[in-house]
Amino acid sequence: MKLRLLAALAALTAIAAPALPQASPEKPNIVILLIDDGALMDLGIYGGEAATPNIDALAGAGAMFTQYRSSPLCSPSRAMLLTGIDNHRTGISTIPEVLPPEHVGQPGYTMSLEPGVTTLAARLKPLGYRTLMTGKWHLGSGEGDLPDSHGFVRSFALDASGADNWEDKSYMPFYADAPWYEDGQAAALPEDFYSSTFIVDKMIEYMDEDTNRAPFLAYLGFQALHIPVQAPPEFTANYLDTYSDGWEALQTRRWKRAQEIGLVPEGAAQPALHPDLRKWDGLPEDKQRLFAARMAVNAGMLEAMDHHVGRLIDHLKTNGTYDNTVFVITSDNGPEPSSAEDPRFETWLSANGYHVGIEGIGEKGSYGFIGPEFASAASSPSYLFKFYVSEGGLRVPLIMAGPGIAPGRVDAFAMVTDVTPTLLEMVNAGPAPEGAVTLDGRSLLPVLSGAAPTVYSDEDAIGIEVSGNAALYKGPWKITRNLTPWGDGQWRLFNLETDPGETQDLSAANAALFEQMQADYAAYAARVGVLEVPSGYDSVAQVEKNMTAAVLKRAMPKIIAFSIGGLLLLGGLVWLIYNILRNRKKKAQGNAA
Repeated sequence: MKLRLLAALAALTAIAAPALPQASPEKPNIVILLIDDGALMDLGIYGGEAATPNIDALAGAGAMFTQYRSSPLCSPSRAMLLTGIDNHRTGISTIPEVLPPEHVGQPGYTMSLEPGVTTLAARLKPLGYRTLMTGKWHLGSGEGDLPDSHGFVRSFALDASGADNWEDKSYMPFYADAPWYEDGQAAALPEDFYSSTFIVDKMIEYMDEDTNRAPFLAYLGFQALHIPVQAPPEFTANYLDTYSDGWEALQTRRWKRAQEIGLVPEGAAQPALHPDLRKWDGLPEDKQRLFAARMAVNAGMLEAMDHHVGRLIDHLKTNGTYDNTVFVITSDNGPEPSSAEDPRFETWLSANGYHVGIEGIGEKGSYGFIGPEFASAASSPSYLFKFYVSEGGLRVPLIMAGPGIAPGRVDAFAMVTDVTPTLLEMVNAGPAPEGAVTLDGRSLLPVLSGAAPTVYSDEDAIGIEVSGNAALYKGPWKITRNLTPWGDGQWRLFNLETDPGETQDLSAANAALFEQMQADYAAYAARVGVLEVPSGYDSVAQVEKNMTAAVLKRAMPKIIAFSIGGLLLLGGLVWLIYNILRNRKKKAQGNAA
């Protein structure tokens, strides 16, 4: 692992000297590779344990961002990534799984891209681009919500928050099945399906359909590293001993490594693990082996994804399009803390052909997850994980490489909403169509070209909110509010320049600044249309309620049919008994006569 880290650092150092590449006079191709639930330090170039040589090579030849932020949850991040617009203004403020009934159907909470919200694909298609999409979509499930209605000429899309990586089936009770669609029509998966393999195979197939060599946008939404965490055993085998010393050790290793490679300042305080998390030494040995194996699958899943990314890169090199292709590699949010250790969920898993044991871990039928403890460790040097607006949920990798991009490390602040405006400026897309919702993000081209050190000033206030979890950045300062179950709903103030792990609340010592930033957040929330969550809102409890409602809704026709059948049967029995009694009465009367 240390050799991989040194090689990655050498690659990054080596690219500091070359001159800025000259942009091609042709419109560049664009490839967006989106990791699902990847932590800041998961990739090798960022100091992670998994071997990711293909992505590392792109980072070495391009711009590696160290201060990029996304949203804390998948659908809002995807909506912002593909539109450049704040999640509330897209219509996808959160995900359906955690939506409280008070927000259903409200503006910004329709769970669909709302009128006037224009995707990158819809902007590029009129410019002659072939717009292609494979993998996870999760941006609306109604009529007109799939990729073919939002600018993609070819698409093979998963319309759910996740799915099995080996089979055509659901991964949670919220979904009856795995809803895959090709060009808007329900589609089945091949027998030899593995998600990363198929997502790349299908994209190559779409690319090869074009004989006119038009520029293309290729958006690949990988299922790695979303639950169920699954990987081919040959990749998992590379990490079976990597995590055997537990989550506290991993968190410390990544925190130290982050200082060595400059992701945080030397001497930055190590964030504490949440007090409700289990201690590694308190687990029996068999549980330790099981959790270490789950993390091995997690790393193997990332390496498998990178392997297939390498196949895509090789294909582009073979067909001569690689040199004029801009690559964007990022993650939608931080690592996933969800667990499958609830006995009620285990019943559903068993009924749907899943097991959570170590035998055949990561393979077909295995339901993998890393849980909140390893998710906290993976998010180091940050605090908490996916869904929460602490840095562990928001601070993720971003790599951009290709013509016109100066190679080197970028320490400037950037947001997920900045990606689309950057790409639009790169291709000289021109003005937005009439009636389009205005962009919230900013083009990063001045930073990528070396013309400016940053596109945000210390006076810019940048907010984010998803399901009650809220944050606002302003220069080195950040305020956060995290709700239960892993937060307490209180606002806090941190100086990320000196304390990137958010270990010391400075609100009392900087009362005026704290008050001003809360006012800045209130202005942001009013501008984008944030709805406050109901009192006592708990995202985990809401998922359970929404899953129960979804299951009952699917089962209701059967329940009604069963009930009607039961009533008819009961009515028939009553009629039969009535007739028997009536006949007996008649017979008795006849005998008496």
